[in-house]
Amino acid sequence: MFKALIKTMRPRQWSKNIFVFAALVFDKQLFHRTAFLETLAGFFLFCLISSSVYIFNDIVDIEADRQHPEKKNRPIPSGQLPLSVAWIAGILLTVMTLAVSYYMDEEFAVVLLTYFLLNLVYSRWLKHIPIIDVLVLAACFVLRVEGGVTLIDVQRFSPWIYIVMTLLALYLGFGKRRAELALLAQDAGSHRKVFEGYTIPLLDQYILIVSGTTIIAYSLYTFTAPNVPANHSMMLTIPFVLYAIFRYMYLIQIEHAGGAPEEILLSDRPLQIAILLWALAVLAVFYLFPA
Repeated sequence: MFKALIKTMRPRQWSKNIFVFAALVFDKQLFHRTAFLETLAGFFLFCLISSSVYIFNDIVDIEADRQHPEKKNRPIPSGQLPLSVAWIAGILLTVMTLAVSYYMDEEFAVVLLTYFLLNLVYSRWLKHIPIIDVLVLAACFVLRVEGGVTLIDVQRFSPWIYIVMTLLALYLGFGKRRAELALLAQDAGSHRKVFEGYTIPLLDQYILIVSGTTIIAYSLYTFTAPNVPANHSMMLTIPFVLYAIFRYMYLIQIEHAGGAPEEILLSDRPLQIAILLWALAVLAVFYLFPA
C-alpha cells in the first residue's frame, strides 16, 4: 500500500517544479547560500503539494481512469490504493505542506494555496473546457516561477520570464493533448469530455502558434531584459532553445510521444543534452563571463 501511495504521488513528475529555481538562477543568486536553501525548500514543498493534487485528481477521475488504456493501471483506479487511505493521505499532505509554507513565508504560502485551489477547480470543472484546460496548466507553471520569486529578495529578475514560461507551458500542454488524442483515437471523447473540443489539425495549429511565439519571446528576453549581460552573450543560448522546441515537436508528431512531457524529459537523450547545454550556457553567461 505504501508503494501504491508513493506511485500515486507521482515523484517522476516532480521535475516540473524545477521552475521554482528560475528566480534564483536568473536573478544571479544561485550561489547565495540562504537564497539557495530557501528555494530548495520551496521546491520540495511544491513537490508535496503537487503530489496531494495528484492524489485528489485520481480520486475525482477514478471512473474515467478505469476506462483509459493506460491510466486504469494507476493505484487508485486499479484498487491497489483504497479510497479511504487516499483521502487521508491527501488531506494530511495538504495541511502539513501549507502549514510549513506559511511558517517559511506568507506570500509563498499564498502562492502554494492558489496553486492547490486552482488545481482542485481544474480537476472538478476547468479540465473539461477546451483551451481553458491548457491555460490553467500554463498558469500552474507560472505560479511555480512566482513561488520562487517570493522566497528570495529579487533585484534583477525580468518579467520576460513569466511570458516565456506561459508560452512554453502552453506549448507543452497542447502537445500533451495532441499525444493523448492520437493515443485514444475515436474513443477520445468517451474518455474525457474536453477532447470533443479538439482535433489533431487544430492542436497542430495551436502548437505552431505557441512554439513560434515562445522562440520570439525568449529571443527578445536575451537582449532586452534589464538583467542580461550588455554584450548580448545571452543570445548564444537561443540555438539550444530552438533545438529543444523542434525536438519535442518531432517527438509528438513523428514518434507519437508527448502524452507525458515529464517522461520525455527523463527518457529522451537528445532533449536532455539540449537542456543540459542550455543550462550550462546560461550559467556561463550569468556567472562565469558576465559583462
